[in-house]
Amino acid sequence: MTNEIEIAANSVLLVIDVQKGFDDADFWGPRNNPAAEANIAALMDAWQGSGRPVVIVRHASRQAGSVLAPDGPGYALKDFVAERAGRAALHVTKSVNSSFYGTPDLADWLTRQNAAQVVVTGIQTNMCVETTARMAGNLGYEVLVPLDATHTFDLAAEDLPDAPRLTADQLATATAVNLQGGGFARIVTTGRLVEAARTRVTP
Repeated sequence: MTNEIEIAANSVLLVIDVQKGFDDADFWGPRNNPAAEANIAALMDAWQGSGRPVVIVRHASRQAGSVLAPDGPGYALKDFVAERAGRAALHVTKSVNSSFYGTPDLADWLTRQNAAQVVVTGIQTNMCVETTARMAGNLGYEVLVPLDATHTFDLAAEDLPDAPRLTADQLATATAVNLQGGGFARIVTTGRLVEAARTRVTP
């Protein structure tokens, strides 16, 4: 696999679930990668500044008591995304992990845009980001995942014997191995994507 990154003129940046509810540390526990938000913002600016499309995905939880419930304050986009949301090409609402099971239909929109490359960012690394990237890979898209533009939280399997727990960093590493090792996506960095996206798209 080549180390060079080529960003298509209509490469689509997916910004997944960057919502205020994920700031509730009492609900989620310890997180990783405090630079995630700044990196997501840099990618949004690079994509929108070069005329490439940004898709904003938001999670509307159906679980009782969720901090991402659509009628609660945590459903709102984080401020830095909300400030850039007016220039987004598409807004998708979902209630499951995959952004491809939302409204409006993401795959249908990508087909109409003749888009073949997607860049997947957001929250949580090992949940909605990984699930969306896996499905995008299965659907035949070229998928790039800047791991440093994602974050997640420590997680325990409470119902398993001894309740094994992984830290957020361990889960992010597992996601990187799953996606690239499994052939679903290519793991890259925000800096390399921003550099590669500097060429402006001609309208």
